[in-house]
Amino acid sequence: MALDNVTAEIRAISEEKERQIQAQTAEEVARIQKETEAKIAELKESEGKRLADTIDRMDRQEASSAELESKKIVLAKKKEILSQVFNETLQELETAPADVKLAQYKSMVAYAKTIIPNPKAIMSEKDDFSAKDLGVESVEKDSRIVAGLILQSEDGTIEIDMQYSALLRTVWDRGIKDVSDILFG
Repeated sequence: MALDNVTAEIRAISEEKERQIQAQTAEEVARIQKETEAKIAELKESEGKRLADTIDRMDRQEASSAELESKKIVLAKKKEILSQVFNETLQELETAPADVKLAQYKSMVAYAKTIIPNPKAIMSEKDDFSAKDLGVESVEKDSRIVAGLILQSEDGTIEIDMQYSALLRTVWDRGIKDVSDILFG
């Protein structure tokens, strides 16, 4: 009976952490959206004359080729802006202060513990968190990790990649179409 209560409490805590991570992700998407809109406005202003010249030139060409060229230019700029926002967001996550990283790492560990009972953490050589700080069985350093954690079962058969780059890529891949539709119509 007591084990069921503890299990329910752990699940409730992990579900709350998951909701917090989802809320943080939603805030980050909103921030990315706002930054991208600002960059697009700035780009439209600075590129206005050049775009007008390009449009004049295109108008003299065949209608279908002009439309195709315009779409290519817009798509290239959109891709450039989205790529820049992705890189800036990843940089912000990787260079976050230690207290912010520790809080994020603890959330990651709490989530991982719903899958792996006593995980070990593998982290960047630049991070100085102990196993006690993170609430894990042990901590290993790996020079290939920039920021974030890889959480692994004791026997190494289960691994959860929670490096910032992997997490951001997952969120990005899931939401890129929605973000693009919202930002660029």
